[in-house]
Amino acid sequence: MPLTVDTETLRPEKAVQDLRASRPDCLSNTAEAVREVSKKIGKAKVKCDNPKTVMIITKPGDTSLIDFTRDLVLWFMRSSKAFEGVKIYIDEKLKNAKKFKYKKVLKVYPETHERLHFWTPELCATQPKMFDFVVTLGGDGTVLFASWLFQTYAPPVISLQLGSLGFLTHFDFEKFDLYLTQIIESGMRVNLRGRLTCTVYRRIENEADCESKSVKLRNVLRDPVTGKLKVGDWCSESKKKKFGEVDGEDFDHQDELAETRQMPCFTTVPVEKYQVINDLVVDRGPSPYMSLLELFGDNKHLTTVQADGLAISTPTGSTAYSLSAGGSLTHPDIHATLITPICPHTLSFRPTLVPDSMELRICVPYNSRNTAWVSFDGRGRVELKQGDHVKVTASKYSFPTVCKDDQTTDWFNSLCKCLHWNKRQRQKSFAIVESNHGVAKSNSSTPKSSYSNLSMTLNNDTHRKTSTTNSSRSSSPPSQKRSPNHHHEGPFSDRIPDEVFAMFIEDHMQEEMDDLDDGYTSTDNGALFEISSDEDDASTVEDFTGWTDQEILSARIQTTSH
Repeated sequence: MPLTVDTETLRPEKAVQDLRASRPDCLSNTAEAVREVSKKIGKAKVKCDNPKTVMIITKPGDTSLIDFTRDLVLWFMRSSKAFEGVKIYIDEKLKNAKKFKYKKVLKVYPETHERLHFWTPELCATQPKMFDFVVTLGGDGTVLFASWLFQTYAPPVISLQLGSLGFLTHFDFEKFDLYLTQIIESGMRVNLRGRLTCTVYRRIENEADCESKSVKLRNVLRDPVTGKLKVGDWCSESKKKKFGEVDGEDFDHQDELAETRQMPCFTTVPVEKYQVINDLVVDRGPSPYMSLLELFGDNKHLTTVQADGLAISTPTGSTAYSLSAGGSLTHPDIHATLITPICPHTLSFRPTLVPDSMELRICVPYNSRNTAWVSFDGRGRVELKQGDHVKVTASKYSFPTVCKDDQTTDWFNSLCKCLHWNKRQRQKSFAIVESNHGVAKSNSSTPKSSYSNLSMTLNNDTHRKTSTTNSSRSSSPPSQKRSPNHHHEGPFSDRIPDEVFAMFIEDHMQEEMDDLDDGYTSTDNGALFEISSDEDDASTVEDFTGWTDQEILSARIQTTSH
């Protein structure tokens, strides 16, 4: 699927030279060129010519969606133009699901042998580029599951709404045939959602530490004038402490300007890596104590977190856990990382947005009372012990989702539809009544002024409004006989009506009127595949459980080992 973008305004070689020159005008020109290319990427349309392979991800564990999955598979095989000869990959665990009726599908549609295949987590990890696009059946959790399957390259994802909330699912399943055909024939606008690379570092205990059950300390010399730290030699055995944390008792004033402390030093190694599209959440787990965390940005200490936890979110995840914790709503096109504390024990720790170029580290200090737990998009929950930390950086693997309209329209529509953003009962406007009852009784020879003698009455003047209305009713009969010589009066004639009332239509009434005027009726796909439940089926698996985290992680381990 080629992405056609005019990048003549930004040449990589020239950009690197400009950055090396470090001239203000060169940096400004490079930044402007990057913004222009970013705008073009957001407005570009991706067209998939002659798709060969499509992947269908069904919400794991929801047996009610098996029938929809089968109908979608059969629609792909029946399509003669856009999807002719396309291969369909569905979850391997649907093969033995009793409700899917795989063997009966083979009997009714013999071409299923060649076109219907099954995907596994190992296939997604080893050959992610074999799929032209992915169709998800479910809700937001199914979209997150697709991101969990594709931890490197991810094909464009078309999400069909069959879940509960539907913030990331913009396409109705009832019109999937229209949407899919339009996407293939006319192209699609893709939202490149940024992800975070989360690496878990574990503390390594050497033999000396294991025997003494303590951590070695190093002398740290701090200059109070400049604030710079200088790490020195190892401390003597007499100065070692059980926890080894820097505190007031560790001061050793050797002179008036320098201060010496003891700092715990140990080695950490990376052991696990995840790509998240929503958020990384560090919490206190089952412990009754609040978490004690150290937050670093670009290897500089930012703050000490004393709270129930900390949420590090992407702009896509700003409407998830971060929103519940008081974080800000952030547009997906903004390149930022959200730092949101969870129930902090301070009044000044507010949610913060930092550029996604900043490298964050969340550390559990060695003297923390309890450990911490970390989860990645609600999955892969692991424990962080004293000395462990997580490094968070912007991922180079974005997660493309297909837009229904465009990035901004889809996002604000989801805010209004799912979260009822800024929804309030509209304040009613003043009712305006213009009366000409007095002018009608005036002499006919008097020149008639169109609007100079009109009196305006607001609804807060009830007495005057009532009297005007009653007089107009008594003086204006329901129907009047016209004389033969009466000429047709146009809209701009001199005749002034006795009373003009301005009616204001509410927004919801206007939307209903627009829907009636639209005249669009969706096609009823009906049941594409019907088999009597009385017929026997060789499948024995009753439930559709889906893939567990352990199965997916083991598939990744096997992939990396090969």
